[in-house]
This record gives sequence, structure tokens and C-alpha cells, in this order.
Amino acid sequence: MSARGVVVLPDKGPAPTERVLIPKLVGGATGGSIMMFEETVPPGTKSTRHLHRDSDEVGYVLRGEVTFMIGDEVTTGGPGTYAFIPRGVVHCWKSTGTEIGLVVFLYTPAKAGGLIEEQRRTGRKFADMTADELAAFLDRYGWEMAGESPL
Repeated sequence: MSARGVVVLPDKGPAPTERVLIPKLVGGATGGSIMMFEETVPPGTKSTRHLHRDSDEVGYVLRGEVTFMIGDEVTTGGPGTYAFIPRGVVHCWKSTGTEIGLVVFLYTPAKAGGLIEEQRRTGRKFADMTADELAAFLDRYGWEMAGESPL
């Protein structure tokens, strides 16, 4: 399948106040090139500590303050902060500001984003899966967990 142009217009509804992930560009629409989503991150929200074997990741802070740990380096930034996370590098992040944050995340190629797409489609969270189901799920999208987040 070849990619075609895609335009996603902004959502005009009220901003979420809890953690919400909203896919904006899915892998199937971009020929597997990229997957992009917005995530609303209330203060204290944090990701798992993990890596992506097959996809690079970019995070862009639109609102709030986010602390990124990429490898052993920890950096905190507000609106306008970009974070590039190369494939194979352990990373995590945490919303460390006092206001609700908004971050755009992008995977290229889109494979790692398939995990987000499937979770949105099925509503299944990691905690809902057996150890074997979780291992297969993570492997399918090239994710590896790397222990507790130190953030």
C-alpha cells in the first residue's frame, strides 16, 4: 500500500483533564512511515521505562513541563521542547509541571506506534494481560520494558 496525503484538523472540543492519548496519524494512513499521537499528561503522569527496537521516537511539548530520561541523561523542558529518542535507547518521561501538559509523540517508522493504536482500538491495558500475552504484545511492536521509571 502506498501512502497518500493526510490532513488532520484540530479538535475544537474542551481540553481533557485526565490522561488521554489521541492518535492523529496512524501507520496505515502513512504507509507505515510514521505514527503520531497527542497525549494529555496531568502533573505526575509518567511513562514506563522502555525502548523501541525498530522505531525512533520524537516528543514535542506543547503545554506544561515534561522531564525526559533518555539513556542516562535527564532533561526538563516546557512548551517548545523537542526530545529525540533513537531506537534501542532506554527512555521514560514524566509530567513534572504544575499544569496539565500536552505532548505530541511521533514514531518513525510507525511500527512502535502500532502498540498505541491497538490499545486504543481494544481498550486493553498492560495490567489486563497475562505475562505471556504482554510479552507477545510488546514483541509484536518492537517494545521492551526496562524496569521501573526512576522519575
